[in-house]
Amino acid sequence: MKYYKDFIIQYQDVDADRKVRLYTLENYLLNVGGNVADELGFGLKDLWPEGLTWVLTRLSMEMVYLPANCEKIVIETWIESNAHMLSTRDYRIWLVPAESEGPYDSDVLAQVGARLIGQVKSVWAVLDATKREIVNCFDRPVFRDNVDGTVLNMARAQRFTLITEPEAVSTHIVQYSDVDYNRHCNSCHYLEIMQNTKLLDLQGGGVRLDISYSKEVYLGEALETHYVTDENGIQYAQKDKNGSTCCIARLTRINNLSGIN
Repeated sequence: MKYYKDFIIQYQDVDADRKVRLYTLENYLLNVGGNVADELGFGLKDLWPEGLTWVLTRLSMEMVYLPANCEKIVIETWIESNAHMLSTRDYRIWLVPAESEGPYDSDVLAQVGARLIGQVKSVWAVLDATKREIVNCFDRPVFRDNVDGTVLNMARAQRFTLITEPEAVSTHIVQYSDVDYNRHCNSCHYLEIMQNTKLLDLQGGGVRLDISYSKEVYLGEALETHYVTDENGIQYAQKDKNGSTCCIARLTRINNLSGIN
């Protein structure tokens, strides 16, 4: 089953070009996914009493248009699969007339002339909050019964290359405002720190984000952001004080959503 949530882009969520910040948009997506999981009985409020929590491992997002302040979007989401200890949740992002009213579904989106401006594939795992180990609980009926099964036809992420000679290195100390419910640096803040280090000039076009999270970073720890640029975008690597990779990402300029004829 698919779920729909509408947002009006707020003034505090846009940048100097009056377009929604990419890491803020990621936060919208994660909030929608979390709220749906809570509604269906496998969200944080259900898992946390068992000592379990959700963690984001990978996310790929394509946006051919970044909405501006006061514009209205509808986020559509569903679970593609729960397999191999990983849950894949997909999203579509629609631009709708600001005066249109919900509740939204596929029929209402068609009626109001919604425009598809983005698509996202995210991969999640359930973590034992004490042992900090991935656990497999997807055999429970609450997980099996809520898989939609629709496959988002989106191009796979490109392979990340090893950054051996970064153009620059910036160090950020994880602050109070970076840390979330899981007591580590929030998923969206990695991207925020990357964009504060080096911003991609989109030149009026669209963008694809591929990001992979591999190691937690905690309050007070140093996070080094390395990056290299090429003609199509920027690749980032974030490392802890021991040189271990915590997060890697790539921002690439695009003109069209992949997998859509």
